[in-house]
Amino acid sequence: MYRFLLTPRWLGYLALTLVAAALMVFLGNWQLDRYRGRTAINERIDVGSTMAPAPLRAALPAPGGGPGSIGPAPAERLTWTKVTATGRYDTANLVLVRARTVDSEVGFEVLTPLVLTDGSAVLVDRGWIPPAPDGNATTQPQVPAAPTGDVTVTGRVVAGESGGGAVDRRAGKLETRRINIPRIAKQLPYPVAGGYVLLDQQTPAADPAFHAVPIGHTNNWQNFGYVVQWWLFAGMSLVGYGWVARREAHRTAGLDRPRTPVDRAAEPASPSA
Repeated sequence: MYRFLLTPRWLGYLALTLVAAALMVFLGNWQLDRYRGRTAINERIDVGSTMAPAPLRAALPAPGGGPGSIGPAPAERLTWTKVTATGRYDTANLVLVRARTVDSEVGFEVLTPLVLTDGSAVLVDRGWIPPAPDGNATTQPQVPAAPTGDVTVTGRVVAGESGGGAVDRRAGKLETRRINIPRIAKQLPYPVAGGYVLLDQQTPAADPAFHAVPIGHTNNWQNFGYVVQWWLFAGMSLVGYGWVARREAHRTAGLDRPRTPVDRAAEPASPSA
């Protein structure tokens, strides 16, 4: 009844079904890896919010090169670690990161190099501020003055971003679209750490004009939904092949031919009791 499954056509159908199912399982496994990775990020964010701050060098090794060089990027397991560092802000090399959105409003994040006692620096994201009044989203804002003298910062270690175009100096301030540390470092007169610090607290206190940049959790459950989706599709493709094969077997065996309707009126009446 099922010998037709050994014909070249049906063997081809089977091969295509198995390849499709294997591809869907692979995509499901890929989304599972992404789910696990994003879950780990969320866990690090949660741990970082309650942990005692560690020294900066525990998460960001010192850069070993000359001016404009950068140190190693933070290890993935150390991103979002809470750290503390003391140094002096270099306001002459302040960096404005434009087109950053907080609470649905476009403005600027303000990066200021914190120069440490060893002569290297770490970029500190002091927070978000809106554009200048009566200007558009690209109009440079009035940046609150940074404290002079020694400053102690506490914040989260964040890896730099990729892309973003050039880093230009406009109206005395460096300006860029993305926090691309290698490109920013080329504009600075000292070596720079390979990650930056997203400010939580500062001594002396930060200016209230700054808005804290929110730390958003990744949407890991979306990836988990894709895992279930791809694995269901893989199972459905195999079930679909079996259903089509069964239909074909019934057709070739004549089991799916419509039955001749019975004319009950033509049957002889049963004798009365």
